[in-house]
Amino acid sequence: MAVEIYDVVIKDGRIMDPETATDARMNVGIRNGTISAITSENVSGTEEIDASGLVVCPGFIDMHHHNSGVPFGEKLALRDGVTTPLELEAGITSVRDWYDALKGKCRTNYGASVGSIPVREHIFNPAYTTRYAGDFLYDLMAGGANTTMSWSTQKASASDLKMFESKLREGLDEGAIGIGHAVGYMVAGCTQQESMICQKLAGQNGHSVYLHGRFSSQMPPASGILGTLEMMGPQEVYGGGLVVQHITAQTLNDTAAALELINRARAKGINVLAEVYPYDFGGSIVGADYLHPDNYGPNMGRDYKDIIETATMTPLTEERYAELVKTAPGTSILFYNATEETVHMALSDEQTVLGSDAFPYNLRTTGEVALDWNTPFDAVNGHPRGAGSHARLLRWVREGTVSVSLMNAIGKMSYFIADFLQENGVPGMAQKGRIQIGMDADITLFDPDMVTDNATMQDGGLPSTGIPYVLVNGTLVVRQGETVDDVFPGQPVYGKGLAA
Repeated sequence: MAVEIYDVVIKDGRIMDPETATDARMNVGIRNGTISAITSENVSGTEEIDASGLVVCPGFIDMHHHNSGVPFGEKLALRDGVTTPLELEAGITSVRDWYDALKGKCRTNYGASVGSIPVREHIFNPAYTTRYAGDFLYDLMAGGANTTMSWSTQKASASDLKMFESKLREGLDEGAIGIGHAVGYMVAGCTQQESMICQKLAGQNGHSVYLHGRFSSQMPPASGILGTLEMMGPQEVYGGGLVVQHITAQTLNDTAAALELINRARAKGINVLAEVYPYDFGGSIVGADYLHPDNYGPNMGRDYKDIIETATMTPLTEERYAELVKTAPGTSILFYNATEETVHMALSDEQTVLGSDAFPYNLRTTGEVALDWNTPFDAVNGHPRGAGSHARLLRWVREGTVSVSLMNAIGKMSYFIADFLQENGVPGMAQKGRIQIGMDADITLFDPDMVTDNATMQDGGLPSTGIPYVLVNGTLVVRQGETVDDVFPGQPVYGKGLAA
């Protein structure tokens, strides 16, 4: 009898599957990009990985990744165990063009929502042209695409609202993964009607809204909890899913109360999910509404010096802040928000999930946005969350900083997200986030005793360590701790508009 040979075999690893609660030492056989065997029996493969001492778990899924279509961002994601980074908060326009532009060029899987911000830019700035296939954040930050800030401040007329709904619906029809609604960047411009339209379309089409809430505040009248309720109200009426992204950055010291509200809603069968990134500071553009001193000071408890210009890593003064907002509002910055204690508490809630909010990096020598795969890790400034979020959570679990089990932590980064997305308009997620026969072979191997985030505020691009192997659709993209340069196994993740 001929011995069955698999494409790849992972031998003697600790298999951890959050859906089935499997935690056992076994071998995994992979063929044609799919998990074909999970067994205690000896198996052979064309390529074999000795996984002794390693956890073998589903590849991490990141719903909040602004570098998902950029090679350097992909490289950092892979070193952090992420196989499927998705641009869901800011979103894109020209959905079909964006997917087409990435076809055959990605090491990771890729997908995006249609975003209310870029849709508003199209409506209010007819001169807008894209350099990055509809990825508005990169158009805004990298320049050369005729962008404005009209989307942030201009109010929609009745005819604008009709166009707004039409363009969002068009994006869903072209396969977008729901609707990205970052209303926190257009506090005075975007109306509650637009928020209602986003959730109504999500409910009608079985999708989710991915929310950056209107307010980052722990003070009345404009609190982060109120910004969350702005979408939870329409969700109760229209249905659909809702992901409250980076909730600690929105609700700050009120996060415990916000999580209680969300968990009670979940217990009633409402599809709402709270996401957390594992840092007490964020990354954004200096023109963000919530950084205005009228909010950042009294409502967030911070000062100008708590905002840092990413290109130079220099804290801002009142004068420099005013200059940048007037002349270059798309400038990348870092800013302190929630306390570390709040972040630890939120991640210790068993129902939250992790999202990195990975943000574009700047080259130290020129200040330009880092794009290329071969960009050195130590040649950039940027938020460390784009390089180390997932390893950081695993380290925190090992150290007892976050009080959840290792299985729950893995679920926060894989199955819990896949299950939510599958229920809310992303059919391909039924094959991801699981270590089971028949599932896509998106697999991350890590050493639970050694896995560590190395990126810091000063060196934001240093890759995680203790993650020696990562496979995307059965292809090794990280081997012995180093990325593989010449493979492109990433596949598109579509919403059901195009898949239907």
